[in-house]
Amino acid sequence: MPDNDNLNHTKGPIIRAQGLGKTYHSGSLDVPALKAVSFSVQAGEFVSIVGPSGSGKSTLFYLLGGMTSATSGSVEIDGVDFASLNDGDRTKLRRHRIGFVFQRFNLLPTLTALGNIEIAHTIAGIKQPLDRKYLDHLADMLGIAGRLNHRPSELSGGEQQRVAIARALITRPAIVLADEPTGNLDTKNSNAVLSMLRHTNRELGQTVLMITHNPEAAAIGDRILHMRDGEITGEEFVTGSEYAAAAI
Repeated sequence: MPDNDNLNHTKGPIIRAQGLGKTYHSGSLDVPALKAVSFSVQAGEFVSIVGPSGSGKSTLFYLLGGMTSATSGSVEIDGVDFASLNDGDRTKLRRHRIGFVFQRFNLLPTLTALGNIEIAHTIAGIKQPLDRKYLDHLADMLGIAGRLNHRPSELSGGEQQRVAIARALITRPAIVLADEPTGNLDTKNSNAVLSMLRHTNRELGQTVLMITHNPEAAAIGDRILHMRDGEITGEEFVTGSEYAAAAI
């Protein structure tokens, strides 16, 4: 298994949300999307957040990724409060510590799969040259080694999502945030992508937090948080996970 200097190997929460709230303003109306949400995620844990459309999942995703600011409460990554950082430092933390996987893949159509993966390394501003051995390891693990010279239009939906996962992992982030990563895929490709996320979580040690509306997809994780109407309404541990055993 490749070494990963960016991973967090200490005990304790790597993600902590405390009293997290987000209110949008529409004219004279205040629309609460998130209401005093509090939870934590341990380093190396795979947590699924499941809920119907409009439950606040996507708002939570953007807050945890530092892509928007909370109205109240706080988000801490490795003990660092996003609100305490200026825009530049927040961007730097996000680029170096968090990898993102989106429902719509967001691949650049003019670049090959390899180019789409490499550009994440460039944007992150990492001084070290791209580790080709690690890239080859990711490509083999994700089953795209033979597809790296193809553009997105030449790849299936499942292949595009696996390229997107490789792009999220190439900077060796401590945390992977996945927003409905199977939302645009059929059942076969959905199962493959979920298996890949679980495999990378176990092999590479990354903390994974996945947003989904699908309870079956959520069950791939160690723990499931249920959301509705901007609040966390329940929590369950997946049978057989080490976190379930620790919680007993």
